[in-house]
Amino acid sequence: MAASPSETTSPEIRVAVDLIVLTLREGALSVLLIQRDDEPHRGAWALPGGFIAHGEDLEDAAYRVLSDEASLGSGAVHLEQVRTFGTPGRDPRGHVVSVAFMALGADLPDPRRGEDVADARWWPLSDLCAVTLAFDHATVLDSAVERARSKLEYTTLAVTFLPEEFTVSQLRGVYESVWGTTLDAGNFHRKATRTEGFLEELDRYAAPTGGRPARLYRAGAGTSLVPPLLRSGD
Repeated sequence: MAASPSETTSPEIRVAVDLIVLTLREGALSVLLIQRDDEPHRGAWALPGGFIAHGEDLEDAAYRVLSDEASLGSGAVHLEQVRTFGTPGRDPRGHVVSVAFMALGADLPDPRRGEDVADARWWPLSDLCAVTLAFDHATVLDSAVERARSKLEYTTLAVTFLPEEFTVSQLRGVYESVWGTTLDAGNFHRKATRTEGFLEELDRYAAPTGGRPARLYRAGAGTSLVPPLLRSGD
């Protein structure tokens, strides 16, 4: 006879949210990390996160963590669920299933350290090669970064890293920073401005920086890029 759900599901399983908060700082793709102030992994750097309260919605929990540990309100970022991590042993406190959310924003401020963390700051991804993150957060971070890189190819997600008005050069800078590559300026300009729904041309120009003033744009009404902008440059 098959076991009932009550016999196979442990009441000790807990659900948490982890936040991968990404922004561009000085042209570098950066992630917000907190330094843990308690065990397990006290003193280690980790992604902001927390357990779900009884009766709390997942997205509400994600925004609560953003407020408590990242000093960010709901209007500051684009938030979307990445995937769920539940491998037994990922957390020494017990069987913890974590729902990872990616939060992207433009020019996000320095965080204010929350009450339950020792420190909080932005880390360029390029500086993390020598850092061992707590739990399985290196894997969680890698999954979110790859999701962001992939979505830049076929959605308008790149504009979430930019202010309301921007130049095509600034938009190209987002792609280059997130993808870690260099794109042909002319080819990118043609593709970006000719993709329906991607950009809305404005009748204003950016402040001159010594050369010809660059026209300003803002995000268009579209959410998908057809054809996609591929990392290969094709």
